[in-house]
Amino acid sequence: MIWVDGECVSHIPADDRGLSYGDGVFRTLSIRSGRVQQWSLHYAKLVHDCSALHIAPPNAQLLTAELEQIATQIPDCAVRVTVTRGSGGRGYAVAPDLKSRRIIRVDPLPEYPAQWFSLGVQLHLCHLRLGYQPQLAGIKHLNRLESVLARAEWTDPEVAEGLMCDQSGYVIEGTRSNVFIVEGDAIITPDLSLCGVAGVTRDRVILACKNAGLICRVEPISLKRFRAAREIFLVNSLIGVWPVRQMQHHFWSHFERSRIISQWLEVTI
Repeated sequence: MIWVDGECVSHIPADDRGLSYGDGVFRTLSIRSGRVQQWSLHYAKLVHDCSALHIAPPNAQLLTAELEQIATQIPDCAVRVTVTRGSGGRGYAVAPDLKSRRIIRVDPLPEYPAQWFSLGVQLHLCHLRLGYQPQLAGIKHLNRLESVLARAEWTDPEVAEGLMCDQSGYVIEGTRSNVFIVEGDAIITPDLSLCGVAGVTRDRVILACKNAGLICRVEPISLKRFRAAREIFLVNSLIGVWPVRQMQHHFWSHFERSRIISQWLEVTI
């Protein structure tokens, strides 16, 4: 099911700049029991990312009404909200009169093995390294080829996610998730000032730690530091929290913090 500018359609205009140049941004969220999850946070991120690319964000009331209508029709689903710069002619130059386009795609909620949540997941260490582009760092823009190529590196169904590093070998994120490690009493998440996507659930974990009086810092994380962590977990808006049990020949069995964080996120849905 796809909605384009408020209409349920089966196609997107071929001259859309999101298709031609990746000129746009998106957010992925869930609707559960007829409720759009964390919509105010997702919309704030959408506005932020649109502003960074100088794209007019969609009207909040209009977009909210469309999502609520979808929630009435399909009470449990995964939703991707995309905003492109709109239709434009050939070439990279942006015409001053372009009207941004909103696209809502609806899919079934993904199903994952129950043991991934209770016993942890296995990671693949991706060979592909993320390039630096500070102007786009943190933004969930439509240019996701790095993640596509990284995800193509493994076919083992037992591997749930791939870990991606930057050009200097520092841990940045998963192909579709944000990363946290636990060192002593502190929870650390990678610095995303040069590359990577700052997800809504990442922000929620940071805020939850702050409200609970836990130490949570944003710092560079080397692979050596990552492997030495007492505990590791991954987050995004669809999976919630996945503890990590294995990457290559390194194993983890302490999931205390990840389980606490998971409980906090469920309470604040």
